Amino acid sequence: MPKLTIDELKKMRENSRKEIYLREGNFRGKVTVHMGTCGIAAGAREIMNSFLDEIERRKLTDIMFTTTGCAGLCSEEPMITVEMEGSAPVKYCKLTNEKVKKIFNEHIIEGNVVKEFALGIGSERVG
Repeated sequence: MPKLTIDELKKMRENSRKEIYLREGNFRGKVTVHMGTCGIAAGAREIMNSFLDEIERRKLTDIMFTTTGCAGLCSEEPMITVEMEGSAPVKYCKLTNEKVKKIFNEHIIEGNVVKEFALGIGSERVG
């Protein structure tokens, strides 16, 4: 098997990034449910199922759904992060099934942040 060059590795990395990152992928939005032990204890599994039910019921294929560990804000669980193409990520907290439906309709479908449920808007990432 021939060795890969640095340029080939860089190209492979860029192609992988395109598949991973929302803004360059085939999805217009991404929902992440925070599933650390504190989130699960607070009801994150039920919140996850509510989102999956909404996605399935509406037959949406352009919303990526994923889970992650603890977000570090145990008192705010259950939490999700919604990232829609072209806008800042929004972290929603203290979720219920009713809040999920409102967030789904207003933010994911209509594109409007549900500010009364938002813990923060914008990314906590550096660089």
